[in-house]
Amino acid sequence: MYTVFDLHCDTADRLAWQSLPSDLKTASGMDFYGPGDENAPELCRDLKRNRCHISLEGIGDTPWAQCFACFIPDELSASQSLAFFEHVESYLDNQVAINSDRIGIAAGGRDIATILESKRVAAVRTIENARFFALDPAYVDEASRRGVLMASLSWNAAGPLASGHDTADGVTAAGFAALRRMEAAGIAIDVSHLNDRCFGEVAAATDAPLVASHSNSRTVCSAPRNLTDAQFDCIRERGGLVGLNFYNGFLREEGEADFDDISRHIDRWLERGGEDVLALGSDFDGCDTPRCIATAADMSAFQNLLRARFGETITAKLCGLNALRFFSRRIPATL
Repeated sequence: MYTVFDLHCDTADRLAWQSLPSDLKTASGMDFYGPGDENAPELCRDLKRNRCHISLEGIGDTPWAQCFACFIPDELSASQSLAFFEHVESYLDNQVAINSDRIGIAAGGRDIATILESKRVAAVRTIENARFFALDPAYVDEASRRGVLMASLSWNAAGPLASGHDTADGVTAAGFAALRRMEAAGIAIDVSHLNDRCFGEVAAATDAPLVASHSNSRTVCSAPRNLTDAQFDCIRERGGLVGLNFYNGFLREEGEADFDDISRHIDRWLERGGEDVLALGSDFDGCDTPRCIATAADMSAFQNLLRARFGETITAKLCGLNALRFFSRRIPATL
């Protein structure tokens, strides 16, 4: 059994969605987060036991650090985004309090190992599409005080900070201001959803290590959300991380992916000297996944497949050691 450190999931959003205020649901354009959740809402409320990809029961005894992203929909304004963030984080706080014997929230990078040593899941706060940073860069510091250790500037569309792959727009003035504040606060910069132009502008604006929390190789699968070889090399050279995304559509261009498809992305990264860059970025509860890693409960069997294909050292680094090493060096400046 190898320690798991998963850089991205959407589980907190999915579980918090039912108690989300109606005005935010309407603004987001969705009644329920996951397909089928409306048929069994009682199974999508609690972190301990649910129908989601990630649950405390599904994780079981596996040593596990989980980045619980607050994914903020593109349709929300900056002010609505702040209210959305506060709702999701309050939900997560409540679930951790209820299940404090099984999970704890890391206030800083060094807390992660301490929580794991106590035989609990280490929850790491992250933000996907931190639109409310555009309201005032001071919100970056507030997020850091809440324990946010990583954030991205966009999702798929053009936003107040930067743009995803739906457009070719660049980083905005507010985005550059947020970037500087994030670096000062010790919040890792997540580049997974940036379009190619924004990736280049962010890389030129900072020397900080970059993280692609849930992206694969564009050479292997041509989805624009995946990384080019040059982008991967940039992340590697800076001592960053790239999280393997389990989404079928980012693993292969058509049909359901399997373990061989997953292996091709890992092979590509290893060919480019990425042994110490590899990580997991499942995108659980935000996508459909291969049957070999359908939920957190499949992780032990998945690790066995990895070990048989890549050996002990690579498997341990990919599953958690690289990410643990990276985040152990990150202590928010506001703590």
